[in-house]
Amino acid sequence: METVSTNKSHGGVQGVYRHDSRETNCPMTFSVFTPPQAERGPVPVLWYLSGLTCSHANVTEKGEFRAAAAEHGVVIVAPDTSPRGADVPDEPDNWQFGSGAGFYVDATQEPYAKNYRMYSYVTKELPELVAAQFPVDTSRQGIFGHSMGGHGAITIALKHPDRFKSCSAFAPIVQPSTAGWSKPALEKYLGADEKAWRAYDATMLIADGARFKDFLVDQGSSDNFLQDGLRPWLLEEACAKAGVPLVLNMRDGYDHSYYFISTFMADHIAWHAARL
Repeated sequence: METVSTNKSHGGVQGVYRHDSRETNCPMTFSVFTPPQAERGPVPVLWYLSGLTCSHANVTEKGEFRAAAAEHGVVIVAPDTSPRGADVPDEPDNWQFGSGAGFYVDATQEPYAKNYRMYSYVTKELPELVAAQFPVDTSRQGIFGHSMGGHGAITIALKHPDRFKSCSAFAPIVQPSTAGWSKPALEKYLGADEKAWRAYDATMLIADGARFKDFLVDQGSSDNFLQDGLRPWLLEEACAKAGVPLVLNMRDGYDHSYYFISTFMADHIAWHAARL
């Protein structure tokens, strides 16, 4: 693991790191904020998954999470959103696919299967690396994310309810198998058989029996993607039918940006900390 940069912040350390990934077959960059409490021993860890076109840098630079993370004594890990590099297949003119748009799936279709293994990267490889290199208590893990990353966080929590004690999301894509900006990506990564998509669709996972103890979702009412891409009411319906507790906060006048996310970031970290 290579240290790209470290900066002291709120008594802790904000670092950016790089390593060669066995899952994505390319170098991967991620950020870790370690709070001051970690000097005394392992602390809980929160995984933050970013959205389309983003990298680790967006939340690291705009998320305004460090004060709350330092207050509650939690590590925040922000992975990248996709493999990157000259040898990684991409569609440079398509912001909804390829670089910056890994959708947290393990691709099965060529030529993407070799590199686009973000599900295994986020759930296996990166946790192993973080556990070995940072003072984290792996018995106390939570996960959250934004948009495509909210989709990733909820689906991963549903598939690993024993590992994660908390899960929340900002403006998540709750049903990517039918949303216009995600359905084409799922077909390219996973093939034309829509049955294979269900494992990466929160509403379908819940319909198929997956459960989690409770979710927190914040959604801006002025989000340009609300009606066509996000549709949080579909998650609300799925959770209500399955008896899964969900707090859905519709935030009047907020959009899809980090101005929205940073406004409610401290609330989410406090919510996670209470469960961790």
